Amino acid sequence: MLSDLQIAQAATPEHIYKIADQMGLGENDLDLYGSPFVGKIRLEALEKLKDRPDAKYILVSAITPTPLGEGKTTTLVGLGQAMKHIGKRSVIALRQPSQGPTFGIKGGAAGGGYAQVVPMETFNLHLTGDIHAVSAANNLLAAMIDNKLMRGNPLNIDPHSITWKRVVDMNDRALRRIVIGLGGKFEGGEVRETGFDIAVASEVMAILALTTSLQDMRKRFGRIVIGLTNDRKPVTAEDIGAAGAMTVLMRDALRPNLMQTLENTPALIHAGPFANIAHGNSSVLADMIGIKGGDYLMTEAGFGADIGAEKFFNIKCRYSGLTPNACVLVATVRALKAHSGKYNVVAGKPLPPEMLEKNVEDVEAGSSNLRKQIENIRHHGVVPVVAVNAFETDHEEEIEAIRRIAVEAGAIGAAVSRHHSDGGKGAVELAEMVVEAADTPQKFDFLYEADSPITDKIETIATKIYGAERVTYTPEASRQIKNYEANGFGNLPICMAKTHLSLSHDPTRRGAPSGFVFPVREVRASVGAGFIYPICGDMRTMPALPSEPGAERIDIDENGNIVGLS
Repeated sequence: MLSDLQIAQAATPEHIYKIADQMGLGENDLDLYGSPFVGKIRLEALEKLKDRPDAKYILVSAITPTPLGEGKTTTLVGLGQAMKHIGKRSVIALRQPSQGPTFGIKGGAAGGGYAQVVPMETFNLHLTGDIHAVSAANNLLAAMIDNKLMRGNPLNIDPHSITWKRVVDMNDRALRRIVIGLGGKFEGGEVRETGFDIAVASEVMAILALTTSLQDMRKRFGRIVIGLTNDRKPVTAEDIGAAGAMTVLMRDALRPNLMQTLENTPALIHAGPFANIAHGNSSVLADMIGIKGGDYLMTEAGFGADIGAEKFFNIKCRYSGLTPNACVLVATVRALKAHSGKYNVVAGKPLPPEMLEKNVEDVEAGSSNLRKQIENIRHHGVVPVVAVNAFETDHEEEIEAIRRIAVEAGAIGAAVSRHHSDGGKGAVELAEMVVEAADTPQKFDFLYEADSPITDKIETIATKIYGAERVTYTPEASRQIKNYEANGFGNLPICMAKTHLSLSHDPTRRGAPSGFVFPVREVRASVGAGFIYPICGDMRTMPALPSEPGAERIDIDENGNIVGLS
């Protein structure tokens, strides 16, 4: 089989105007961006499309992934292509990739094999510059904060309470913790410890993904909390005077990008928030446009259903007002075997040879994770469909076991999908099952009420979705929760920050752990984006988070030189 890059470069994409026409959009509804195959949709199109019926809204999620991933994006692209094979019009919506964790031209971010978004090079390299706009807006606010400190600190900001970091679209570990302001008061400003996050981990990116209009984005930017005053009151981007300028920098980034798959299915590519410290879903605006552009709108959520899908249901759907009609749960034979606890899967290394042998017992042993994730979807009143992302090494008896287990657990069925090797025609069975699921009567419901106490919301997620027996809080986490509720932030939804490699907080625990104690180390707020994020358990598998305010203080001499830390 050809490589992903060879397949992508052999493609013959249509002019983006033809792709837009499939969605009922005209040439005046988008602007070309760098090539005839990429366009930015004008937000005025929302008014044009508003009276059209809504498409069926489909989420693609997965069981708890191995470090190799389960192929959600590839499955989504293949499913979008398959709809055309059964006479349905579809639109897919995806996050855009970052340079951050891994950089290079690769198919993973855009799908793979014969289920890809093209042109690959455009998709993987900067696209339309949205992430750079996020970086510019984020770093503008950071610079204005330090400018306030240098010019007499009129807002009485406690410099050691500042949580707002600069960002770069790269996992540059050397910049995670740095000291700034070494030039002295007039050249470098206030000397303090800070750092850089990856751009897609920033609150600006989370806001881009959740906003519904330019006006809404402006309000969200104004609500960003960057730190505290010396008398412990929140300081916002509005107080700093940065929110308006940030909105101007993000004006064009607000517009969803339109591309296409190898089989010319419209693909809306917009926003890319991380799925641990943010909600891990593409933009609400892309969905608001896409849901008016076909019979089916399909999108994905990051990591397994315990993280991305739960946040899709309880954060994204809460803000968008859109409700899903079905959820595809992607699983692989190799992942279910891994969840048996017998094998150690390491990214970049071959699978253990014995893992490729026929072993139905291992599949059944690891199916506890599949069963729990089906239950997690059904907690929200949504009908699940299991997609078996098939590999040549799979055995028919193993696949039949998954089909049986899926139905027993409450899924409408399990379909084998070979989209990677066969494109849309390889996912026809899955497409037909998704249509059936989307037509099944159901009642979507949130897992919790937004105005419930913060601890109640955290404990509902931990016990119902993860399988915990109870939740514990450090004194610091309890204090933070009390402060957030006192400052009026208690009605925000919860965005749990935990490992993606287990249903629990411990990445080494496979399958479906139960009865464990779920620890919350600290609790932080992305007030502008609109969620509270508890930091839970072992965070070694996650990207760097903002430093705890006041954890260290820098001692300097009168010339601005560091003389010690206290």
